[in-house]
Amino acid sequence: MNVIDLLLDPFAYAFMTRALWATLISSVVCALLSCWLVLIGWSLMGDAVSHAVLPGVVLAYIAGIPFAVGAVVFGFVAVALIGAVRDGGRIKEDAAIGIVFTTLFALGLVLISVTPSQTDLNHIIFGNLLGVSTSDLVQIAILGAIVAVLLLLKRRDFTLYAFDPTHAFAIGLSPRLLGAGLLALLALTAVTALQVVGIVLVVAMLIIPGATARLLTDRFSRMLLLAPAISAICGVIGLYVSYYQDTSPGGMVVLVQGIAFFGVYLFSPGHGVITTRRRRRESAAADALRV
Repeated sequence: MNVIDLLLDPFAYAFMTRALWATLISSVVCALLSCWLVLIGWSLMGDAVSHAVLPGVVLAYIAGIPFAVGAVVFGFVAVALIGAVRDGGRIKEDAAIGIVFTTLFALGLVLISVTPSQTDLNHIIFGNLLGVSTSDLVQIAILGAIVAVLLLLKRRDFTLYAFDPTHAFAIGLSPRLLGAGLLALLALTAVTALQVVGIVLVVAMLIIPGATARLLTDRFSRMLLLAPAISAICGVIGLYVSYYQDTSPGGMVVLVQGIAFFGVYLFSPGHGVITTRRRRRESAAADALRV
């Protein structure tokens, strides 16, 4: 089998074509949002919201309404609960996040276990990339487009909020509204990635691309280009590997992203661990020669 056949063979099947488009859309949208999450330091919040939307998704399924509605509602419920527990006095934010998101996630698991359904709702937890239907793909595309457009239109305000919320407030912006907007987009983004990797691994797609791009550049505008590119390439590679090695496609997509991150972490020209150590040794050797 030649290279062309290796590249085209998986997409002789319609389900693989749909899986590819779902992977690309989710990868790009998650990577865009991940740039802000990494800068603000919302990695734990991303984990919390992505897990907390599970009961909302199940209840939306029961009510026969779009998953996104339930996800956004429970995303805000999670944030409100975290704030209430944190502001109570003795519980710190990280503990509040852990308590709230695990409780809501457990509620979602209970709802799945007691909900009579002809559909296997466990795919919400672990993903079902190869089972993406045309209607699922349309939903993913619509939600992805909404998130991407809003992020790009408001990128200056969100970036100012990430770097200096005090200055944002001074020039007339509302940090509270900007934060709420990002959380709403986070909930929508979690829904776009549910079908691809499931709730358990959504946080990886929301953090790894931005963290990888952050190691490659100090300019935020370049991060917005690098993160989606890295995420999309990893998504395609993961899909190919899962097809030929008969492994979990969602898990393989995230695994490839993780491998890419550690490669950049070690060998990045500007911030790589091995690269930095090599420069220090060379600098020390040069100083010794001068002496």
